[in-house]
Amino acid sequence: MNITITGKELKATEAIKDYVEKKLTRIEKYFETDTIDVNATIKKENTATVIAEIYVTVKGASYKAVTEDKDLYAAFDKDIDILEGQIRKTKARREKMQKDSSIKQMNLSGIEEVKIEDQIIKSISYDLKPISVEDAKIKLMEKKGNIFYTFVNVDTGKVNVIFKLKDSNNYGLVEPEA
Repeated sequence: MNITITGKELKATEAIKDYVEKKLTRIEKYFETDTIDVNATIKKENTATVIAEIYVTVKGASYKAVTEDKDLYAAFDKDIDILEGQIRKTKARREKMQKDSSIKQMNLSGIEEVKIEDQIIKSISYDLKPISVEDAKIKLMEKKGNIFYTFVNVDTGKVNVIFKLKDSNNYGLVEPEA
């Protein structure tokens, strides 16, 4: 663990460095790596309060805690509590994401996949209104995902279907004879 303590308007003594290093062992247990970079800054805000900032960087992830207190050691304790909470939350989120992705990747070899064939599996109903063939073509063009449109032909009074041809530029018309 690489620890850097900087004092602004306040000197970072050996006792402060030892205390911060001792407290950071609580954070160290969450990571398997030794490359933990810690930057701690202490500064005096006014005559009564001290601000303690701790920045922790591990494997590209950054954590930050800033607290203000009358006692410098109490401010560091609060910072460590905040950092520990952030790290636990991030770690739990990562574990949940890994668990979810591993469940999705599981091979369910013991379960047979049932294929449905020759069954009507979707049904759509809508009102058929008497319109002209040109109006039906316009309605079909408006509905981007559809390849056909069913309507009642105004001229014949019979149900017709207009559909897009494979060339996507032309249309076909299905008219009943009877």
